Amino acid sequence: MDLRFKIAGRISRPVHEVFEAVVDPEQLSHYFTTGGAKGRLAAGATVSWDFADFPGAFPVEVVEVQQDRRIVLRWAADDGEESTGAYQTTVTMEFEPLGEDRTLVTIAEEGWRPTPQGQRASYGNCEGWTNMLCCLKAWLEHGIELRTGFYA
Repeated sequence: MDLRFKIAGRISRPVHEVFEAVVDPEQLSHYFTTGGAKGRLAAGATVSWDFADFPGAFPVEVVEVQQDRRIVLRWAADDGEESTGAYQTTVTMEFEPLGEDRTLVTIAEEGWRPTPQGQRASYGNCEGWTNMLCCLKAWLEHGIELRTGFYA
């Protein structure tokens, strides 16, 4: 069993604006990392993401950044199975321009252990990334911080 998922959404903004809203920690902190993001996403960096509704900062390893096209991240898999040892999953974000003022964002995550706990964790992250795309759309198109109060 290969645990992975891929989600996608369209945002009515130019690809550069959408990409910057993800790599810029100040913008990311408005709609996604509501506890704050520290560090711009740049290849080789390790940044910190904190979620007010899931307290505790998460280190995020930035593997690859292709301006306005692609971001690859690695972070700890939280499947609740500490006895099996720590491991990481890989998140790949792709940004595709759809004309001048529209962008398709695709987010895929893979690498969970093929266990019931890994499956449950993958479902949770799929929900989280789907929420992130919805919040990104609300933020860029309407200036709304949609995530605030959503989980807690």
